[in-house]
Amino acid sequence: MVVFPVIYSEQFSQHETGALHPEKPGRLEVIRSALQAAPWQADLVWREPTAVAQRSPMLWIESVHAPLYLQRLAQLATQGGGWLDADTPVSALSYDVALLAVNAWLDGIQQVMQSGEPAFVLARPPGHHATPETGMGFCLLSNAAIAATYALQQGADRVAILDWDVHHGNGTQAIVEHNPQISYCSLHEFPHYPGTGRATETGPLGNLLNIPMLAGSTFPDYQVAFEQQVLPFLGKVKPDLLIVSAGYDANAADPLSNVLLQPVDYGKLTTYCLSLTRSILFGLEGGYDFDSLGQSVVATIGACMG
Repeated sequence: MVVFPVIYSEQFSQHETGALHPEKPGRLEVIRSALQAAPWQADLVWREPTAVAQRSPMLWIESVHAPLYLQRLAQLATQGGGWLDADTPVSALSYDVALLAVNAWLDGIQQVMQSGEPAFVLARPPGHHATPETGMGFCLLSNAAIAATYALQQGADRVAILDWDVHHGNGTQAIVEHNPQISYCSLHEFPHYPGTGRATETGPLGNLLNIPMLAGSTFPDYQVAFEQQVLPFLGKVKPDLLIVSAGYDANAADPLSNVLLQPVDYGKLTTYCLSLTRSILFGLEGGYDFDSLGQSVVATIGACMG
């Protein structure tokens, strides 16, 4: 029987951002409901992440984030909350939830490395905008970069991160661009927040591939980008493990972008990834239209389920 692990905790809803903020707890609720209604839902294995008290993720977090930033983040939460910037709120439990989210990503790495089969981390807060020095853009800790670093320490020789969120993962890039064992590829609307990710940004080691996508791009544009750039780049890297920063805000219905993908298109992008390797960890990043968000995750996991 084919089973598919989904790493999830109800505690992720305790990162409170306010009723009007796009990155809200309901995002996970709608994804979970959509997955539970999928025809193959009986083959999903829901797993709680390792508790922080059982395994502290601080060793790996501190390997990518500055101590002063971590102190600031913890202090904001201890004081009852605050803001890292105009877009990025911190509530009283946000720091604890962010640590648990990192553990979920680390559990996902362990799962994929042991099985050679894909898994999905259904966690929040997201992470790809968090730089070594600060959180921003709804993100607190750089989940994907931390997970990639962890994978190397667990025995992987080469790790690739594919970021298909509609916003460029400036934080991930800043962390991994000096590591020759990690490659980063991003497709993102440009110009758009956060303003980084030009095609000329290849990194000092040549381990970055940035593919700016124009507003109004549709799946045929992504198809060309995958076939002519993404697949050759990742094929040359030959990663032992592929981490997908799975943002779903490139959907046409999403309020925070101008790209015109449809939920079914994420299944097609996943199929491209599976043509390279089945050792894939998908981790949730953006996606703010509830209906298309749930459908897109179903399409992603459905492609893995065949």
